[in-house]
Amino acid sequence: MLTVRARPGHPSQGLMNVAGTVFPCALGRGGITANKREGDGGTPLGAMRILSGYFRADHFIGARRTRLAMAPISATLGWCEVPNDRNYNRPVAIPYGASHERMLREDRLYDACIVLDWNISPRRRGRGSAIFFHLAREGCTPTQGCVAVSVAVMRRLLPRLSGQSVLCVMR
Repeated sequence: MLTVRARPGHPSQGLMNVAGTVFPCALGRGGITANKREGDGGTPLGAMRILSGYFRADHFIGARRTRLAMAPISATLGWCEVPNDRNYNRPVAIPYGASHERMLREDRLYDACIVLDWNISPRRRGRGSAIFFHLAREGCTPTQGCVAVSVAVMRRLLPRLSGQSVLCVMR
Protein backbone atom coordinates (compact mmCIF):
# COMPACT_ATOMS: atom_id res chain seq x y z
CA MET A 1 0.00 0.00 0.00
CA LEU A 2 1.27 3.42 -1.01
CA THR A 3 -0.56 6.13 0.94
CA VAL A 4 -0.54 9.71 -0.36
CA ARG A 5 -1.66 12.83 1.48
CA ALA A 6 -1.25 16.50 0.61
CA ARG A 7 1.67 18.24 2.27
CA PRO A 8 0.26 20.65 4.88
CA GLY A 9 -0.10 24.11 3.37
CA HIS A 10 0.86 22.87 -0.14
CA PRO A 11 -2.15 21.19 -1.81
CA SER A 12 -0.28 20.32 -5.04
CA GLN A 13 2.59 18.65 -3.19
CA GLY A 14 2.23 15.38 -1.36
CA LEU A 15 3.82 12.97 1.05
CA MET A 16 3.82 9.30 0.09
CA ASN A 17 4.10 6.74 2.90
CA VAL A 18 5.35 3.31 1.88
CA ALA A 19 5.83 0.86 4.77
CA GLY A 20 6.72 3.70 7.15
CA THR A 21 9.11 5.51 4.82
CA VAL A 22 7.88 8.90 3.59
CA PHE A 23 8.77 10.31 0.18
CA PRO A 24 7.88 13.69 -1.35
CA CYS A 25 5.61 13.58 -4.38
CA ALA A 26 3.81 15.92 -6.73
CA LEU A 27 0.03 16.06 -6.99
CA GLY A 28 -2.32 17.75 -9.43
CA ARG A 29 -2.39 21.55 -9.70
CA GLY A 30 -5.95 21.36 -8.34
CA GLY A 31 -4.94 19.39 -5.24
CA ILE A 32 -6.85 16.32 -4.08
CA THR A 33 -10.47 16.17 -5.22
CA ALA A 34 -13.38 13.87 -4.39
CA ASN A 35 -15.21 14.93 -7.59
CA LYS A 36 -12.64 14.37 -10.36
CA ARG A 37 -13.51 15.87 -13.77
CA GLU A 38 -11.62 15.81 -17.04
CA GLY A 39 -9.18 18.74 -17.20
CA ASP A 40 -9.67 20.00 -13.61
CA GLY A 41 -6.05 19.28 -12.62
CA GLY A 42 -7.18 17.43 -9.52
CA THR A 43 -5.69 14.23 -8.13
CA PRO A 44 -8.58 11.85 -7.41
CA LEU A 45 -9.31 10.93 -3.81
CA GLY A 46 -9.50 7.18 -3.30
CA ALA A 47 -7.78 3.83 -3.56
CA MET A 48 -6.45 2.92 -7.02
CA ARG A 49 -4.97 -0.45 -7.90
CA ILE A 50 -1.72 -0.40 -9.80
CA LEU A 51 -2.49 -2.14 -13.09
CA SER A 52 0.59 -2.09 -15.32
CA GLY A 53 3.24 0.26 -16.58
CA TYR A 54 5.21 1.71 -19.46
CA PHE A 55 8.88 2.60 -19.61
CA ARG A 56 11.52 4.11 -21.88
CA ALA A 57 14.13 1.38 -22.29
CA ASP A 58 16.64 3.97 -23.55
CA HIS A 59 16.21 6.20 -20.46
CA PHE A 60 14.95 4.21 -17.48
CA ILE A 61 17.28 1.31 -16.82
CA GLY A 62 15.90 -1.29 -14.45
CA ALA A 63 12.21 -0.82 -15.27
CA ARG A 64 11.86 -4.53 -15.91
CA ARG A 65 13.00 -5.35 -12.36
CA THR A 66 9.46 -5.47 -11.05
CA ARG A 67 6.60 -7.93 -10.68
CA LEU A 68 4.43 -5.42 -12.51
CA ALA A 69 3.58 -5.93 -16.19
CA MET A 70 5.70 -3.31 -18.00
CA ALA A 71 5.69 -2.52 -21.72
CA PRO A 72 8.18 -0.37 -23.64
CA ILE A 73 7.00 3.04 -24.86
CA SER A 74 7.16 3.51 -28.62
CA ALA A 75 6.78 6.63 -30.74
CA THR A 76 3.29 5.44 -31.72
CA LEU A 77 1.90 5.06 -28.18
CA GLY A 78 -0.71 7.57 -27.07
CA TRP A 79 -3.49 7.84 -24.48
CA CYS A 80 -6.94 9.11 -25.53
CA GLU A 81 -8.34 11.99 -23.45
CA VAL A 82 -11.58 12.81 -25.29
CA PRO A 83 -14.61 11.82 -23.19
CA ASN A 84 -16.87 11.12 -26.20
CA ASP A 85 -14.32 8.95 -28.03
CA ARG A 86 -14.78 5.18 -27.90
CA ASN A 87 -11.17 4.84 -26.67
CA TYR A 88 -11.46 7.43 -23.91
CA ASN A 89 -8.93 6.75 -21.14
CA ARG A 90 -7.31 3.96 -23.14
CA PRO A 91 -3.99 3.55 -24.94
CA VAL A 92 -4.18 4.34 -28.66
CA ALA A 93 -1.87 4.08 -31.66
CA ILE A 94 -0.60 7.41 -32.99
CA PRO A 95 -1.54 8.97 -35.34
CA TYR A 96 -4.99 9.04 -33.78
CA GLY A 97 -7.93 11.20 -34.86
CA ALA A 98 -9.06 12.38 -31.42
CA SER A 99 -7.03 14.40 -28.91
CA HIS A 100 -4.50 12.27 -27.10
CA GLU A 101 -1.44 12.46 -24.93
CA ARG A 102 1.87 11.26 -26.34
CA MET A 103 3.51 8.73 -24.05
CA LEU A 104 6.96 9.30 -25.58
CA ARG A 105 7.64 12.68 -23.96
CA GLU A 106 10.55 15.07 -24.37
CA ASP A 107 10.42 16.02 -20.67
CA ARG A 108 10.95 12.36 -19.67
CA LEU A 109 8.09 12.35 -17.13
CA TYR A 110 6.85 9.05 -18.53
CA ASP A 111 10.23 7.30 -18.68
CA ALA A 112 8.58 5.16 -15.98
CA CYS A 113 4.80 5.51 -16.03
CA ILE A 114 2.43 3.34 -13.98
CA VAL A 115 -1.23 3.02 -14.95
CA LEU A 116 -3.61 3.46 -12.01
CA ASP A 117 -7.12 2.03 -11.89
CA TRP A 118 -8.80 5.41 -12.06
CA ASN A 119 -11.82 5.47 -14.36
CA ILE A 120 -10.66 2.33 -16.15
CA SER A 121 -13.39 -0.15 -15.24
CA PRO A 122 -16.06 1.01 -15.19
CA ARG A 123 -15.15 3.95 -17.40
CA ARG A 124 -17.26 7.07 -16.97
CA ARG A 125 -17.16 9.82 -19.58
CA GLY A 126 -15.59 13.04 -18.31
CA ARG A 127 -14.42 11.65 -14.94
CA GLY A 128 -10.72 11.96 -15.81
CA SER A 129 -8.21 10.17 -17.98
CA ALA A 130 -4.51 9.35 -17.90
CA ILE A 131 -4.23 9.31 -14.09
CA PHE A 132 -0.76 7.83 -13.75
CA PHE A 133 1.98 7.36 -11.18
CA HIS A 134 5.02 8.73 -12.99
CA LEU A 135 8.25 10.71 -12.68
CA ALA A 136 8.17 14.23 -11.25
CA ARG A 137 9.65 17.44 -12.52
CA GLU A 138 12.48 19.01 -10.56
CA GLY A 139 11.05 20.42 -7.32
CA CYS A 140 7.91 18.25 -7.52
CA THR A 141 5.95 20.91 -9.40
CA PRO A 142 2.24 20.17 -9.96
CA THR A 143 0.97 17.54 -12.39
CA GLN A 144 -2.27 17.54 -14.38
CA GLY A 145 -3.80 15.20 -11.78
CA CYS A 146 -1.28 12.38 -11.49
CA VAL A 147 0.97 11.39 -8.59
CA ALA A 148 4.66 11.83 -9.43
CA VAL A 149 7.94 11.03 -7.66
CA SER A 150 11.63 11.55 -8.36
CA VAL A 151 13.61 9.09 -10.48
CA ALA A 152 15.43 7.88 -7.34
CA VAL A 153 12.15 7.17 -5.52
CA MET A 154 10.64 5.40 -8.55
CA ARG A 155 13.76 3.22 -8.85
CA ARG A 156 13.39 2.32 -5.18
CA LEU A 157 9.65 1.59 -5.36
CA LEU A 158 9.35 -0.15 -8.72
CA PRO A 159 10.82 -3.52 -7.57
CA ARG A 160 8.19 -3.59 -4.79
CA LEU A 161 5.19 -2.99 -7.05
CA SER A 162 2.90 -5.67 -8.44
CA GLY A 163 -0.64 -6.00 -9.74
CA GLN A 164 -1.68 -6.37 -6.08
CA SER A 165 -0.30 -2.93 -5.10
CA VAL A 166 -2.68 -0.10 -4.23
CA LEU A 167 -2.02 3.64 -4.29
CA CYS A 168 -4.40 5.32 -1.84
CA VAL A 169 -4.89 9.10 -2.03
CA MET A 170 -6.31 10.40 1.24
CA ARG A 171 -7.10 13.73 2.84
